[in-house]
Amino acid sequence: MPLRTHLALLTAGLAAATCLTAVGPAQAHTRHACSPAVSIDGFSDALDKTTYENTYVGNFSALAVDRDGSLAALSDRSSLFRLDARTLKPRSVVPLTDENGTALDSEGLAVDRDGTRLVTSETEPSVRRYSRTGTLLDRLPVPDALRVSPAGRARPNGTFEGLTLLPGGRTLLASMEYALSGDDSTIVRFQTWRRTPHGHFTLGAQYAYRTDPGLGVPEVQATPDGRLLVLERGFTSGVGNTVRLYLADPRKATDTSAVETLPAGPETRLVNKTLLTDLATCPSLGATAKQPQPNPLLDNIEAMTITGRTKSTLKVLLASDDNENKTQTTRFYALRVRTTP
Repeated sequence: MPLRTHLALLTAGLAAATCLTAVGPAQAHTRHACSPAVSIDGFSDALDKTTYENTYVGNFSALAVDRDGSLAALSDRSSLFRLDARTLKPRSVVPLTDENGTALDSEGLAVDRDGTRLVTSETEPSVRRYSRTGTLLDRLPVPDALRVSPAGRARPNGTFEGLTLLPGGRTLLASMEYALSGDDSTIVRFQTWRRTPHGHFTLGAQYAYRTDPGLGVPEVQATPDGRLLVLERGFTSGVGNTVRLYLADPRKATDTSAVETLPAGPETRLVNKTLLTDLATCPSLGATAKQPQPNPLLDNIEAMTITGRTKSTLKVLLASDDNENKTQTTRFYALRVRTTP
C-alpha cells in the first residue's frame, strides 16, 4: 500500500502542506519525473465520493489559492468550497446562482485582489463576480460571437472553461474549451478583459490558440512572467483520457477580436505554445483507475492552480472532475513545473 507524506506546497499565504500519496518510504521525498520540465510529488483521492454539509464533494472544474492561504475549489454543479490547504478537507461551501436564482454550470475561477470571486458559467457563457459568501455583485460583458448558438457561434458545453488573472491583476483572461462554428476546429479563442480605474472590467484583446487535434482547453493559469500554463484534454472511450500541459505565450499574438473566422491568414500570429508534458508519461505512483486509462494515474483532469514558486519552478496543483460517476475519481495531483530552459 502506498504511504502518505506531507508535500510542501508553499505559497505567499500558504505555509502548509497537503497530504498526498507517494510510492514508499525510500522515495517519500523524491520527485518523480514526467518529463524534463515536469515532475510529480504525489496524488490524493481523499475527497473521492464524499459529502460535506449535504453537498457532494467533487465535480471540480477549477481551483484557486485564496488570500488566507486556503484553497477555493469550484464544482461545476454551482458550489464553491473552501478546502484546508493541509488536509484538503472542506471547511465551508457556498452555493452560486445567476440573477434569477438559477444554478450555474460553473467552470472557471479566479480570486481577485479584494477577495471577491470571478466565476465563469459555460451555459451562456458568462463571467460573474461574487462575494466570499456567494452574493452576486457584478457581471462582465461577453462578445456576441462567443455566445452559445443560436445567439452566437459557440457550441454548448464548449465555452469558458478556464479563467485567470494576469500578473498585476489588471487583465482577466478566459479560455474557450472548443472552437467557434466557422473557425478551424483546432483553434480556440482566449478572451481578455481590462480593469477600469473604477475596478470594473471592460472587453479587451482576444487571442487564438491552436490545440492538439481532438483536444480542448479545460483550464489556463497565468505564470508570474505573463505566460500561461494551458491544460489540453480529451477522452476516447475504451482508451481513456489524454491530458497535456503546455507553456503558452500570448504576448506577441495577434488580437483576433475583430477577426470573424480563424485562421485569418499568415499574418495572424497564434499564441505560441511549448509542450511541458503529457501526463500519461508520469509514473503511476501506485494509483488505480476505475476505467481504461493509458496510465492509471489519469482521470478527467480539469482544474489547475499555481500554489507557489521558486526561482525557476512552479508548484502546481491539479484536480479531476469525477462527474459523480462511479467509474471516475476525484483526484488531486501535486506537480513541479520548470518554465525556464
